[in-house]
Amino acid sequence: MGNKFELLARWGYAARGIVYMLLGALAIWGAGSSATTENALSTVLSQPFGRILLGAVAIGLIGHVLWRLAQGVLNADHVKNDAKGIVGRLASIGSAVVNIALAFTAATMALGMGGGGSGSGSSGESEAAASALQLPFGNVLLGLVGVGLIIGGLVQAWRGFSKEYQKRIKLPSAHENVLHPICVFGLAARGLLLAVTGGFMIYAAFTVNPEQAGGLSDALDWIQSLPYGGVLYTLAAVGLIAFGIYSGVQARYRQVDAPDASDIKQTASKIPGVA
Repeated sequence: MGNKFELLARWGYAARGIVYMLLGALAIWGAGSSATTENALSTVLSQPFGRILLGAVAIGLIGHVLWRLAQGVLNADHVKNDAKGIVGRLASIGSAVVNIALAFTAATMALGMGGGGSGSGSSGESEAAASALQLPFGNVLLGLVGVGLIIGGLVQAWRGFSKEYQKRIKLPSAHENVLHPICVFGLAARGLLLAVTGGFMIYAAFTVNPEQAGGLSDALDWIQSLPYGGVLYTLAAVGLIAFGIYSGVQARYRQVDAPDASDIKQTASKIPGVA
């Protein structure tokens, strides 16, 4: 089971890398509104043998979901049960939840059940925000999600600059001088964009207006509206490609401790009512 699960986990990192590299390319050669995951998946679908390729990406994304759940629920990375470790495991579970939608979209498009990528990419965030605002204290919940995204983005950037990411990634010495700056740049760029989307969520919560919530494409457009926005936008778009390369580095070099039956039993034993 271990070797098969490890293969699936690495496949997942590679699939995520493909999606992010396409997002960056779409942003550079198109516009911020082009940089949506649906458009990235549509690009894969339009290639020769596109359905097969997209099916492989979908399987990888499902593998990524399973691996993130293994990190969060089964503590596959064997992190300490302190505040830092618990936050990290919760972040893994959150990542799994987010990537379920992406994997589902890829699978349905590969099977010919999904549409093309013509949307703005922000409707999903608006719909999720609208659902959250309908809940009791929904604006507070949405605001907390935004705060979480900002913290997650800043932590991701810090993991790059502090070399924290190398705790579980052993870069080959022959290529470290090239790969490390790419990894840092990718983590910083994606962290920044994540923080911007968190800001959108907080603003949507403050105004009680789900239309103010935005995703990656909206974050890119906002960056482009800033002073020297053209330069910043290009850096952010290239950063998405760098994050895709970083995902490829994870696929190749990350330590993956695949959970086994004993890990599952140990987790199940902590659940009340489970023998």
